[in-house]
Amino acid sequence: MAKEALFCSFCGRKKAETQLLIAGIEAHICDRCIEQAHGIVAEEIGHDTQVKSGAALELKKPQEIKEFLDQYVIGQHKTKKVLSVAVYNHYKRLLQPRKKGDDVEIQKSNIIMVGQTGTGKTLVAKTIARMLQVPLAIVDATVLTEAGYVGEDVESILTRLLQAADYDLENAERGIVFIDEIDKIARKSDNPSITRDVSGEGVQQGLLKLLEGTKVNVPPKGGRKHPDQKFIEVNTENILFIAGGAFDGIEKKIAQRLNMQAVGYSASKQEAQIDHQNLLQYVLPKDLKDFGLIPEIIGRLPVLTHMDPLDKATLRSILTEPKNAIIKQYQKLFEMDGIVLTVDEDALDFMVEKALEYQLGARGLRSLCESIFTDAMFEMPSNGQTELLVDKAYAAKQLSGLLLDQLKAAS
Repeated sequence: MAKEALFCSFCGRKKAETQLLIAGIEAHICDRCIEQAHGIVAEEIGHDTQVKSGAALELKKPQEIKEFLDQYVIGQHKTKKVLSVAVYNHYKRLLQPRKKGDDVEIQKSNIIMVGQTGTGKTLVAKTIARMLQVPLAIVDATVLTEAGYVGEDVESILTRLLQAADYDLENAERGIVFIDEIDKIARKSDNPSITRDVSGEGVQQGLLKLLEGTKVNVPPKGGRKHPDQKFIEVNTENILFIAGGAFDGIEKKIAQRLNMQAVGYSASKQEAQIDHQNLLQYVLPKDLKDFGLIPEIIGRLPVLTHMDPLDKATLRSILTEPKNAIIKQYQKLFEMDGIVLTVDEDALDFMVEKALEYQLGARGLRSLCESIFTDAMFEMPSNGQTELLVDKAYAAKQLSGLLLDQLKAAS
């Protein structure tokens, strides 16, 4: 074929009318047709991705969500029920078809959990994200400061979520953000001061727009914003925010409120019904306000729930019952070396007693296990033994002396 006769097989343009003409086996295509074809392909793939991602979110009923949580989280039935309903309603809101003439707009229900350290706040959030197969970002509120001060901007929360979603914006915009230690950004004092509360009330003010739902310019690699930087626009309207905190000392606020209410003939009867071992179950938004959270942020975290303190039966179950129970993890570790680990009932009860005695909580159970099994994990892979039986006497021996004092000091 002569050079002058070359033309695009799609649009018919001659070679002279194109900037680029690419040859195939028996055909040619020009640069303009390539651009148009690329646009069509991108649009079709984008549409398919939307359909797939919408279908990928398999929403389960609240009872099914709670049953899944029961496999990993022991106890905390009230909290699991509240979270199951809140998560179900949130993602049901995401998947609802938009109908013409339907003016009812469902607002999202962000969640705040109050509970002592080691009671499972983070575990619950991780488990829900695992079940829904949505990206989860766990952020520590203690590092956040107002814009312009040393620390991290509140927008860095969304950078973590983007990273968890492998920078898939659509997937990130329906993810879950768990803000841990939210009690650490409580207002430091009610008294006016000449110094700014840049890591307390200032951060709460900065979080308001994120929790409510807005479009935020997020630096893709985190860090401070600067004018020459490229930003990713993230819409937080469909991101579920779960906040958690120990709120150490809030029991005093609750007790004061309950005592103020106890007036009249039925006061003594009400007092008898109050469970003083678990005052957190009576927590109200007013108590969070008295603790130091501003009313605006409490209003944007409408679902309030609490984590019960861990009793002996719960700690005992945590050791052996969940899918990722602590004892099962150590049995798996020993099994990799061809060793069968058996822990008898008395040893398990002994470990729970020590965890309660030194108020180590669920995290402390792992510390106790590590202390009990360390010598065996050091020696047995080399000495050829294939069985390890841990009874109460063996556990007590491993925890005796200086080590127990160290655990006590750490608690």
